[in-house]
Amino acid sequence: MASIWRYPVKSLRGQTLQSVFVSESGIPGDRAEALVVQSGHVREGKTYRGKEHDRLHLISGKEEGVQLGAARGVVLDHRSDGPFFDDAPISLILDRWLDELRDYLGHGVEPERFRPNFFVRAWPDFSGGEAALQGAELQLGQARLRVRAPIVRCVTITYDLADGASDPEILRVVAQRRNSWMGVYCDVVQPGDVRTGDSLTMIER
Repeated sequence: MASIWRYPVKSLRGQTLQSVFVSESGIPGDRAEALVVQSGHVREGKTYRGKEHDRLHLISGKEEGVQLGAARGVVLDHRSDGPFFDDAPISLILDRWLDELRDYLGHGVEPERFRPNFFVRAWPDFSGGEAALQGAELQLGQARLRVRAPIVRCVTITYDLADGASDPEILRVVAQRRNSWMGVYCDVVQPGDVRTGDSLTMIER
């Protein structure tokens, strides 16, 4: 396992971790807070999303996020009663899937663009896609995960991590070549410690 991330405030900058205890509800502190639209935007009552809105993925301070929204006439409410997951508590991406995307695009795409909790380097003989893992149980360090479903991607993956510039070709290729999937959502079957360097193995079904 190559990298671990958590995102204390949904849509804002993530944190790199070397180790973490994964509980039944996910990584402690992951997406525990969010900026929710009160008025001035079509997402009223929902979380203010990341890269297409003021490059929130480039900042870590919730106050700055509120100010950026205010500059656009959007009133945001900071909430800390999360977690604010899109679906399941854990998201995971394999390098093999990003390699496939790179081959279509002609250039690499950073795993951070997809905001996973875990980025894993697959064994050389693994060739399956997201659908091949659906429903499977995975052992990652001392934690056991069950794959719930592939992650369907939206426009946020097109925004550059450094300067916010958009590359629509990324979303087009993911949609046309990968069924709009990149990564999988997982539930936690057995809590446990996970460290960078731990192996990910599939448990026999």
